[in-house]
Amino acid sequence: MDMTDLTRRLGDGTPRIAFGADYNPEQWPEEVWDRDVELMREAGVNLVSLGIFSWALLEPEEGRYEFGWLDRVMDLLHANGIAVDLANASASPPPWFTVKYPDSAPVGADGVRQTHGSRQAFAACSPDYRRAAAALTTAIAERYSDHPAVAMWHVHNEYGCHNQPDYGPHAERGFRAWLERRYGTLEALNDAWGTAFWSQHYYDWAEVMPPRRSGTWVNPTHQLDFARFSSDSLLECFEAEAAIIRAHSDKPVTTNFMGTNMGLAAPIDYWRWSASMDVVSNDHYLIAEDLRNYQDLALTADLTRGWAGGRPWLLMEHSTSAVNWQPRNIAKAPGEMLRNSFQHLARGADGIMFFQWRASRAGAEKYHSGMVPHAGTDTKVWREVVELGHALSAVSEVAGSRVAADAALVFDTDARWGAELDSHPSIEAQPVRELREWHDALYRRGITADVRQSTDDLSAYPLVVAPMLYLVTEAGAANLRRYVEGGGTLVLTYFSGIVDECDRIIMDPVAGGGYPGAFRELLGVEIEEFFPLHAGETVGLGSGRGHRWSELGRATGADVLARFEEGPTAGSPAVTRNAAGAGHAYYVATSPDAEALATFLPRVLEDAGLGPAAHGAPGQDLEVVTRVSEGAAWLFAINHSEREATVPASGTELLSGTPVGGELTVPPGAVAVVRLEDAHA
Repeated sequence: MDMTDLTRRLGDGTPRIAFGADYNPEQWPEEVWDRDVELMREAGVNLVSLGIFSWALLEPEEGRYEFGWLDRVMDLLHANGIAVDLANASASPPPWFTVKYPDSAPVGADGVRQTHGSRQAFAACSPDYRRAAAALTTAIAERYSDHPAVAMWHVHNEYGCHNQPDYGPHAERGFRAWLERRYGTLEALNDAWGTAFWSQHYYDWAEVMPPRRSGTWVNPTHQLDFARFSSDSLLECFEAEAAIIRAHSDKPVTTNFMGTNMGLAAPIDYWRWSASMDVVSNDHYLIAEDLRNYQDLALTADLTRGWAGGRPWLLMEHSTSAVNWQPRNIAKAPGEMLRNSFQHLARGADGIMFFQWRASRAGAEKYHSGMVPHAGTDTKVWREVVELGHALSAVSEVAGSRVAADAALVFDTDARWGAELDSHPSIEAQPVRELREWHDALYRRGITADVRQSTDDLSAYPLVVAPMLYLVTEAGAANLRRYVEGGGTLVLTYFSGIVDECDRIIMDPVAGGGYPGAFRELLGVEIEEFFPLHAGETVGLGSGRGHRWSELGRATGADVLARFEEGPTAGSPAVTRNAAGAGHAYYVATSPDAEALATFLPRVLEDAGLGPAAHGAPGQDLEVVTRVSEGAAWLFAINHSEREATVPASGTELLSGTPVGGELTVPPGAVAVVRLEDAHA
C-alpha cells in the first residue's frame, strides 16, 4: 500500500490529488455539519482527517464508547463523496484517564510530573496508556473497518510533540531494557559512554537513570542514547496501534511527521520511522517572519520526499493563513497559500491538506486559520481555498509521478542529534541551519536536491553535499568514500566526521592525527584546532567571507582553493578540493557567504557535470521543479518575486489550458504547471 492506493480511493479509480483538512465536527452544533459538506463540495474537498482529538467524546469513561455522533458524520461525508482519513484518537487521553492513572503522565527532566489541561499528557512507556490506547484503537477499527468512507487510517498525531522526552519511572525501566538490548553488558555500555570521565562508571543496571537534570552537563552519549530510546518508545506505540488496525483493514496507515522540528527536545528519528508507514505524511508551517520561508518549505518537502524513499507523500497539515503559536502570527498574503501548496506538490506531495477545516471558536488554537475562517465565505481565504481546489483538480494527472533531482543533501538524524548536544565548540554550529543554507545555495541555482542518509545508495547523484555530518558511522564514512571513488563529487563542511556513533572522537589514541578523523584521507586535509568566530564576526577568504567558524590546519594532498586571510587561522585552508579515485571531495571549513560561494561553487558544479540551469539564476526567486513518470514530465514554475519571470518550456499549461511554445511567462506571485512536449526536457 502507498500513496497511489490512497489517491485511487478518492474518485473513480484514477489517482487524484488529495485535498482537504482536519475536520473537527464535534466542536460545532450538528446543524453546522450539513453546511460543512456543502462547502466541502464547493471547494472540491475529497479527503478529511477525522477524530484526531476525540478520545474524550468517544470514551467518556473507561470501556464505555459513544460512537453515535461519529457514525452520523461518517455517513454524511460518504453520502457527499468525501473520503475519510480516520484517526484512532490516541493522541490525547481525556482528563478522567490522567486522574485515574496519574503515573501515566510524563515527567520532565527536572522531575516534575505534567498533568492534563493541554494535549498529549501521557508517557510513552506507561503500560496503562498503552493498554488504553490499544483498547480504543481496537474498538474504532472493529466498528469502522468496513465503512465505505474510510480511505486511510491516522494513528495518533504529531508523535513527540509536547510530551517527549519523558523522564519518569516507566521511561527509566524502559531505558534500561533498551540499553541492555543495545549493549548486552555494562562493560560495553561503560566503554561506549566513556564513563571513565567524571567517575561515571556503572556497576549495576539499576544505577542507570534517564539523563535528568544534574549539576552540569550530563554525559553526552547518555543523552544521545536517551534520544534514540525515546524515539523507539514512541515507534513501539505507533506499531502496536497500527498492527491492530491492519488486522481489521487493508487501507493505508500513517501518522503525521513534523519536518525538521524534532530535535533533542522532542526526539523522533523519521528515517527509522518511515519504514513503518504505508504513506509518509508531514506537517509544515511557515515561520512568518522568515523572509525566505518558502525556501525552508522547499527543503522540508525535499526532506519528506527522502523519508518517503522518493515516492509520493502526503502534506497532512499546513495553514491557509496565520497560525496561533508564533510571536507574531502574520497572515498570508494574497496568492501565498496557492504558492505554498504547489511547492509541496511540485516536490512530491500527492495530497494538500490543512489544519483545519473551520477555524475554532474556543481553545488554544482559535486564532489558527482554517479553510473556513471566522468571517465566513465572503473572504480572501475562502475564495483562495476554492481557487486551490480547482487548481489541484486541473493538475490531477501528476499524481503518482516522481521528482527529478540532480543532487543530494545528506542529513542523518544521529549526526543532527550529536551536533546539538551541549558543551561544544560553538553555539553557532547548528546542523539544521547549515543544511538549509546549502540547500538554498542549490535552490538559487535551480538545482533540485533529494535529502538522503549517509548510508544510502548515492551513486545516481552527480553531486552530494553533506553539511555538518558531525557524527558518522563506519558504514556511512565508507559509503561516502565509495561514492567519491566511483566518480561522484562530494562536499563536506566543517564539524563533519568528528565522532563515531557513540559520540567518541574518531582518532588514533596513540598517534593522534587531527580532524576530521573519518574523512582526513578522503579530503586530503588535517585540522589541528577549531577556531569558532565571535558573534557577528567574519573572516576573509580572498573572495567573500566566512561566518561562524574557522580552523587551523593544513592540506596534506588537497588543492587549496581559498585560505583564511586573517586572525589566528590566517593561511590555513578554508576551501579545498581533493581527487580520490574517479571523483572529487571538497572541504569547506566555514560557512561561506554568497560571494565566496560564487567563487568556488561553479567549480563544484562543473566537476559534477551540472552546468548552468536552464531556469533560474542566483538571486532569482523563480522556483522550477520537474516531476516525471514513464513517458511524461511536468514542469512546475512558482514565482516568489514581484516581477515577471520566464522559463524555457514547450507543452500545455494545465491551470489555464493554454499552449506554451518555447518560453513560459510566469506573472509575479503566480504558479504554472506545464505538461512538457518532450518528456525528457
